Amino acid sequence: MTTPNASTSLAPIEVETGPNPVGTVIWLHGLGADGHDFEPIVPMLSLHQPLRFVFPSAPERPVTLNGGMHMRAWYDIDPRNPLSGSADIDASAAAVATLVSREVERGMPSRRIVLAGFSQGGVIALRLGLGHSDRLAGIMALSTYLHDHERFTDAVSFASIEVPIFMAHGVADPMIPITRAITSREALLRQGYGVAWHEYPMGHQVCPAEIRDIATWLNQLYEPLNRA
Repeated sequence: MTTPNASTSLAPIEVETGPNPVGTVIWLHGLGADGHDFEPIVPMLSLHQPLRFVFPSAPERPVTLNGGMHMRAWYDIDPRNPLSGSADIDASAAAVATLVSREVERGMPSRRIVLAGFSQGGVIALRLGLGHSDRLAGIMALSTYLHDHERFTDAVSFASIEVPIFMAHGVADPMIPITRAITSREALLRQGYGVAWHEYPMGHQVCPAEIRDIATWLNQLYEPLNRA
């Protein structure tokens, strides 16, 4: 079932893989895309239980990296100042947090909600997931990195320390070098976070092997939650 929902400025698209979903995955797209970007992947996931997928769209904003062109972006990117997007990242994380709250209001416990994101969307998923005051089910960070990895602990919550993290990256990614993702992974591991790391022979994209690994991770994540 696919239904548009314009109840927030993020205009999320919803896909439920079956009746009475046992969990929610809020999945954020990358720079220049929209909420439809990862919608086609849902039918490719061999899921054991029904889930609700929520795909919001970032607002349009000028992006310095692309000459100030307006496009959908979770934050500005200025190659001359890697930390210039910090305020935008915080604002986007706060906006996506309203979707988490909405799911809780609909009866989905926070511990059954996964935050997922690709590239820019992954930055927001990590920022919100690590800082959320209530424990979430997991964080899925695809082809992305931890913003300001040297000081990210300033914004984490005690509730996040046990949240499992799935990180995946292409070894030939020309947009976000895998070394940046590895640096982020090591920063998380040093703080005691559990990171499931996957790398693939690809660029800045998603591949079939990654989709299979995502499905396996989601199935492992929600199986014990459904028995709880």
